[in-house]
Amino acid sequence: MQSKTYSAGLLVIILLFLFDQTGYCQPGKAEAGIKKIMEEAPVTGLSVAVVKNNTLIYTQAFGVKERETNTPLTPDCLFRIASISKSFSATSILQLVEKKKISLDTDVSDLMGFTVRNPKYPETIITLRLLLSHLSSINDSQGYFTLDAINPAKNSDWAKCYNDYQPGKGYQYCNLNFNMAGTIIEKYSGERFDQYVKHHILDPLGLYGGYCVDSLDKSRFASIYEYNGDSARFFLSPGAYNPRSAEIAAYTMGYSTPVFSPTGGMKISAPDLAGYMMMHMNLGKTKGKRILSKKSARAMQTPYSEKEGYGFALLQTDKLIPGKIMTGHTGSAYGLHSAMFFNVKDKFGIVVISNGCDLKYSEGFNTVIRKVVNVLYENLIGND
Repeated sequence: MQSKTYSAGLLVIILLFLFDQTGYCQPGKAEAGIKKIMEEAPVTGLSVAVVKNNTLIYTQAFGVKERETNTPLTPDCLFRIASISKSFSATSILQLVEKKKISLDTDVSDLMGFTVRNPKYPETIITLRLLLSHLSSINDSQGYFTLDAINPAKNSDWAKCYNDYQPGKGYQYCNLNFNMAGTIIEKYSGERFDQYVKHHILDPLGLYGGYCVDSLDKSRFASIYEYNGDSARFFLSPGAYNPRSAEIAAYTMGYSTPVFSPTGGMKISAPDLAGYMMMHMNLGKTKGKRILSKKSARAMQTPYSEKEGYGFALLQTDKLIPGKIMTGHTGSAYGLHSAMFFNVKDKFGIVVISNGCDLKYSEGFNTVIRKVVNVLYENLIGND
């Protein structure tokens, strides 16, 4: 195994060297561009991966894994990738739909085991389809780390979880939607949420990662830092990798699922996230492994809200790379910022993860992340 790994690594280095000489692909210019971005804005670290023609052509890390020890960041470092995690939950839901264990048009009340109804529109059913597309009229005003927030038997203010508009008639991004979806995965698969994702997505694709902190190699975690613009300082966010061991020890299947944060808790490296991204880029299949049917993959990528361009945990945008319609998701939590976007037609994709950077935004994206994406595109993909 070791010799194969070294041979593959050497081949990538040789190819990148040749590409750099011919102008077909210019990693040297890409790295210079990224370093310039890091000089111009506060950044703790960046891990990147680039896919072209269904091949991972480039992966690199910049900056530090841990500010306190100045430990360099490496491509195999794991990050809590925040809301990109939602796509793993949506993928899992679609798998269960394909197996006819659930339906996208089923009343979520029936799936959850308690009433899920906007009190202003009690006759309007809230379906799983509306949860996944953020059209449910549900909001995060009561929190989303426990289902008690929206359970009428647990929270006297449950009605505040709903907006004034009718379900299906308006869009609001909502984390609770996906913690509920994660619970439904658990209830109808019979597997604990983190184990389902591992067994049905990560393992088949040969990827290392997961939602359960205690099941992963903690030495690979990249520390995450929140940047404070007023003080121009970074502050460690230890909560990003809170194992929540006590809560898991007292776990109730089909209700405690938000402990794992189906809405944001996946931990994975940039190159492995790129491997997962290729599956979506190829409409459910990569390296001979079909994870989703083409129909399901297209359903995830089809916008259900025209203005926002949001499908099922994947959105379409022309604001990330000028002139290109990209599909993917961003993540932002605890100071981390991430992006995973691909182009189905041209078969390329880019992953960028920062464990702490400037908070400025442009065109709806973290400015540092957007600039890095464009530097990678211009120098590794857009020149040929």
